[in-house]
Amino acid sequence: MSLFAWLRPSQPALDAAQQQRLAQLPGPAPLQDHTLRAQRWVVLDLETTGLNLNRDQVLSIGAVVIEDGAIDFSQQFERTLHRHDHKPGPSVLIHGLGPSAIAAGCVPADALLDLMAFIGDSPLLAFHAGFDQRMLSRALKDSLGYRLQHPFIDVAELAPLLNPDVVLRDAGLDDWTAHFGLQAGERHHASADAQVTAELALILFSQARRQHIDSPLLLEHRLQGWRRRRQHSHGF
Repeated sequence: MSLFAWLRPSQPALDAAQQQRLAQLPGPAPLQDHTLRAQRWVVLDLETTGLNLNRDQVLSIGAVVIEDGAIDFSQQFERTLHRHDHKPGPSVLIHGLGPSAIAAGCVPADALLDLMAFIGDSPLLAFHAGFDQRMLSRALKDSLGYRLQHPFIDVAELAPLLNPDVVLRDAGLDDWTAHFGLQAGERHHASADAQVTAELALILFSQARRQHIDSPLLLEHRLQGWRRRRQHSHGF
């Protein structure tokens, strides 16, 4: 084996059908200047074995769609991933995914192909999106050799941007849902968390329109400015 072959990362072993599906996945569309209502959004939540971005694995994926200014309940996604080497850790007390659920899960490559077909070219919303983005990116690379390039917007940043007078230090999803009087269902379940995140996002989109921020592209620009001001105020 040559040195270059040794250094080159190995590609996932995909069968012909999986390779064909991978080749047919649409690429991401850039954020547009049309209205927020005109954009199809996919709201994503992951349950994982833990919070280590380099070691832990995705166990389940939940996603819902916001389209035409509402949650489209005909477009929902849920998968539990099979992990043959999974050993239950402390996180099982949070997400409740025991060995039997993981053993009955989908082949990760197929589940992730299903997810990316569901997402299509849409941008993604998540609460603490950086974590979901990095965990999903690694899962896609490891299982499919796929590079995730879809735009992510973090609902955890969007909420304080649009509500500067609300003081919620280190606010989590439960804090913001309680603030707006939303009734969260089964928490720490990927599909339920995706749905309540979508409900929160719709409230925030309504606030954004009232603040004359009515396009995905403008929303991202405002978030970038908010991040810069926040970093400056913290002396970073």
